[in-house]
Amino acid sequence: METISLKLPEELLAVSGRCAAALQLSRAAYLRQAIERMNRETYARLRAKRLADVSRKVRKESMRINAEFAAIERSPDA
Repeated sequence: METISLKLPEELLAVSGRCAAALQLSRAAYLRQAIERMNRETYARLRAKRLADVSRKVRKESMRINAEFAAIERSPDA
């Protein structure tokens, strides 16, 4: 495991220490879990954005295909 040096405002460090103690974790474990959670949330947001971008790209084509199917369903021959 690698080590990093991190400068935090005193109040953030104090609150993190109190929260870690309340959860019976070391401050390092608490910060590690906070980073892991932020990473998961960031990946989820990026995934959602990519999905929305792709959805916008294919929307026009999907609407065209849906219109074709609707025309077939309304056709008297169907």
